Amino acid sequence: MGEKRLSFDEIKVGDEAPVVTHTLTRTDLVRYAGASGDFNPMHHDEVAAQAAGQPSVFGHGMFSMGLLGSALTDYVGIGNLTRYQVRFARQTWPDEVLSTKIVVTGKREEDGKKLIDMAVTLSNHDGEDKVVGEATAALP
Repeated sequence: MGEKRLSFDEIKVGDEAPVVTHTLTRTDLVRYAGASGDFNPMHHDEVAAQAAGQPSVFGHGMFSMGLLGSALTDYVGIGNLTRYQVRFARQTWPDEVLSTKIVVTGKREEDGKKLIDMAVTLSNHDGEDKVVGEATAALP
């Protein structure tokens, strides 16, 4: 339990969370399909994906959102996230190296809660944004 807790008073606008990087594999796609029950062939069947005009199978949007969400809760602490919303900007492809970026954009007190607002992004190694959104957390 010796983890360092993020506190409202020490956070500054412009602070960034540690970057989390993950290389998307075909195994990730199969494991996520099984865990989520989303067996859309575009995520696991190369032949079907190419027949539909895609260059390959591609990642589940919710896998990408989950990867970014895990980086968020690693930063603000489990149970402290009060809002998290994203838009899916681009598809993710096997072998892409995906990296999170979480930047504190604001601090405020509302209804007795100390809140921080953050801009959140998941991008590939070429800097293409895959998931873009925002989040809010209540901190001690």
